Amino acid sequence: MSSLVVAIVLFAAFLHAAWNAAIKVGTNKYFNTVLVTSGAGLVCALVLPFVSQPDEDSWMFMLASVALQVVYFYLLAAAYRHGDMSQAYPLMRGTAPLLVALVSGSVIGEAVPTLRWLGLGMLVLGILGLSLSGQTSASDKSQALASRGFALLNACFIAGYTVVDGIGVRKSGAPAAYTMWIFLLTALVLLAIVMLRDRQVFFAYIRGKYFLGVAGGTASVASYGLALWAMTLAPVAAIAALRETSILFATAIAAWVLHEKISARRLTAILLAVAGAIVIRYT
Repeated sequence: MSSLVVAIVLFAAFLHAAWNAAIKVGTNKYFNTVLVTSGAGLVCALVLPFVSQPDEDSWMFMLASVALQVVYFYLLAAAYRHGDMSQAYPLMRGTAPLLVALVSGSVIGEAVPTLRWLGLGMLVLGILGLSLSGQTSASDKSQALASRGFALLNACFIAGYTVVDGIGVRKSGAPAAYTMWIFLLTALVLLAIVMLRDRQVFFAYIRGKYFLGVAGGTASVASYGLALWAMTLAPVAAIAALRETSILFATAIAAWVLHEKISARRLTAILLAVAGAIVIRYT
């Protein structure tokens, strides 16, 4: 893998952590989520007319993925509303590949190599460490517990749409368009819900925050797009493993930008989870 590809994938991982931070900032995580997804949907709407469209056999999987991702974004906002990004993000992103690895054999017929079980063990230990680590910035322990619960539940939905998209993108014949349609449709659903329920409050909240939506949405699309492009130049497993560094970027952003306090025990658990996730992705 060339140094250019490595740099691009690391940048994509940073962008993924960055758009999550865009949701975490501010007082209303749900409105931030709708704002960022709307920005992503706008970017995709502008690009979709110029790319090859996915095969109709993939649309069932695409719609299933949209349904899963709508719930995913609700849970993402809930996890960040109740707790620290430095705890919720690693729990979500770390637990998902664990679940995918466990179900991939029965769902999509992929065997689990022996070395991957080592990665699974490391990841489990890291997740347990994160689950038990104290949430120093939260005064109410029930809030910390709720954040962990939402994060772990969300990992199930991340694993769900990962498996669904793994099948759907193969049937689509057009991975880029398949992905952009998911971004666009998910944005439309979330926007429609907020228009029906909280239109006036939403518009009042986002006034002056349009840059957050455009920047966060662009980062979201660019993160995935750059990873897809890198996969055409280097082994998919290596790219997927390198993308797990987004957990480290998220931790750094949480500490330096969001000013979250990260204990040595939490940092150790994060590093163990990242190492396990990389082993899983690379094997």
